[in-house]
Amino acid sequence: MLEKEILLTAEGLKKLEDDLDYLKNVRRKEVADRIKTAISFGDISENSEYDDAKNEQAFLEGRIANLEKSLRHVRLIDTSDITVDQVGIGTIVRLRDLDHGDEIEYTLVGSPEANPMQGRISNESPVGKALMGREIGATVEVEVPAGTLRYEVLEIRC
Repeated sequence: MLEKEILLTAEGLKKLEDDLDYLKNVRRKEVADRIKTAISFGDISENSEYDDAKNEQAFLEGRIANLEKSLRHVRLIDTSDITVDQVGIGTIVRLRDLDHGDEIEYTLVGSPEANPMQGRISNESPVGKALMGREIGATVEVEVPAGTLRYEVLEIRC
């Protein structure tokens, strides 16, 4: 089965690589030290510290494996390919909420980089999907669990 391509900006790739490095070179040692300490308490059959540390180790190794797998399928967004004639990954789009008049700004990124609290939305999110390929002046309607959002695209930039 073909693996899904992971779209990342250079900044997003660096963050994933840094996260992986931290997990492998810092967290692994910390968890190993916790296991060693728990073993020193004696009987591991009824040792909750040991059980907790082993569970954390399993979670950590799973996270490392997922990051390594993701990094094998990364396609870096080439900033020289980003245009501002339509909304795409890597663009910043300013919108007007047509129901409330508020203006909002989003940066479209691949899903691993998404952080809505920082205005970074995934191209796979409902709003991101609706915006992809739109031009300035376009009206977009997006169905979300809370209802329908209506936006006008005001500006597209890098």
